[in-house]
Amino acid sequence: MTRAYAATAAASIVILLGALGYFALFDRPGDPFAKCRTAQVAGGAGAIGGPFTLVNEAGKTVTDKDVIKGPTLVYFGYTFCPDLCPVDNARNAEATDLLSKRGYDVTPVFISIDPKRDTPETMKLFTENLSSKMIGLTGTEAQVKAAAQEYHVYYKIQDPTQKDYLFDHSTFTYLMMPKFGFVTFFRRDVTPKKMADEVACYVDAARGA
Repeated sequence: MTRAYAATAAASIVILLGALGYFALFDRPGDPFAKCRTAQVAGGAGAIGGPFTLVNEAGKTVTDKDVIKGPTLVYFGYTFCPDLCPVDNARNAEATDLLSKRGYDVTPVFISIDPKRDTPETMKLFTENLSSKMIGLTGTEAQVKAAAQEYHVYYKIQDPTQKDYLFDHSTFTYLMMPKFGFVTFFRRDVTPKKMADEVACYVDAARGA
C-alpha cells in the first residue's frame, strides 16, 4: 500500500466514523445485538445502508430487496483491484462457507465501484472464482454512486487518464439483515473465523428479537 493510498484510506475512515458518530461508549437500551458487539454502533441501524437499484451478473436490474433476503455481507470494490478486493472478498467467502457448515445461510455480495470495466460478465467470472453463493452487482455510474452514498462508501479514481487506472476506496464489509438493516461492520483485519463467529451471534440474536 502506497503512502498516498494509506493517507487517503485513513482519512476516509476518520471522515466516515466521525460523520456518523459511529461509536458510543455505552449500551443503547433495547439493542438486541448488544452481546454481539465488539464496539457499540451509535446512530441506529438506519445510519448505513438503504435502497439501491443495480444490475446483477445476469444483466437483470435488481433492488436491495431482491438481494438482501437474509443475513448479507456487503462489500464495495472492483475486479481490477490488485490487492485489497480479492483478499477481502475471499475472506468474506470463506466466512460464509464456515457459517454454512454450521447451519447459517449468509450471502456475500460484491458491489463494483468501477462500472465502466465491471460488466455483468466480468463480475460473474470474479465471484464464481470465489464462491457459488457470492452475488456480484454493477450498474450505471449513477446507480453505483447512489448505492455507495447509501453505505457511506468512499471511492475515488486515482488517475482517469491511465488505461489501467486504480481506485482509492474504503474497505469495510457491512452485515445487513432484512428486518434490521445495517447491524455491524468488519474491518480488513478480521479473520474468516472471527467474522463467522460474530455473524452467527448476530443471526442468533435476530432470531430471538
